Amino acid sequence: MAKVAAEKEVKIVTTHVLQDMKFRGEKISMLTAYDYSLAKIIDDAGIDVILVGDSASNVMAGHKTTLPITLDHMIYHASSVVRAVKRALVVVDLPFGTYQGNSKEALKSTIRIMKESGAHAVKLEGGIEVKESVERILSAGVPVMGHLGLTPQSIYKFGTYVVRAKEEEEANTLLSDARILDEAGCFATVLEKIPAILAKKVTDNVSIPTIGIGAGGDVDGQVLVLHDLLGITKEFQPRFLRRYMTLYDDIKSAVGLYINDIKGKDFPNKKEQY
Repeated sequence: MAKVAAEKEVKIVTTHVLQDMKFRGEKISMLTAYDYSLAKIIDDAGIDVILVGDSASNVMAGHKTTLPITLDHMIYHASSVVRAVKRALVVVDLPFGTYQGNSKEALKSTIRIMKESGAHAVKLEGGIEVKESVERILSAGVPVMGHLGLTPQSIYKFGTYVVRAKEEEEANTLLSDARILDEAGCFATVLEKIPAILAKKVTDNVSIPTIGIGAGGDVDGQVLVLHDLLGITKEFQPRFLRRYMTLYDDIKSAVGLYINDIKGKDFPNKKEQY
């Protein structure tokens, strides 16, 4: 497949590469991964950024929210991903309770992630309220990605997963927070489920890349949960999700065939035994 004219082949994606991509107008691709096997596939496919998201709490552990996942869980998933990756930048979510309201705890949590998993950066949710944590983490030399808009770790504060910042006051606060994260030294910011016109305004008013999820096409890149993209999950069907496969049905069908072959005494056959 021919590459986009602006695209420049890179061997290893770094925060500087992402900044250069924004400058050149090349869109950034980002997906979640939580295990070695799938991380290896998407890295080999050429994904730019892999997010070891706290969404593992939902898609891997079956929780209703991202809140239950622990730092130990995140380090386990991140370690699995890092072992598979050769090209992509690996970013790890700081889980709920490991950074909020305590910048020293934020740095302590970050150091554990970096030392024990080998990841390249961390991500945290919030604006001005996490500025001190961002600066403290950066002082240790660890790159930080921000996250504004719908922030799933604050679900009980908002009470809903609806689009954020539709009203002028909240939109102005989000824009201010985006500038704060930029000035604090974040290398990128995720904008989740906000109006496209606001996402464009934020993108035009910050120097760092913006990565959208449900934030329109005028941001610097896009991120989706891999299990949603592949159609492994079925219940989650937001407007912004494009499913590229229907693996839930395909896997279910394959397992059904396997079961039938066993029940019918067709598997294993003589060529499949020693």
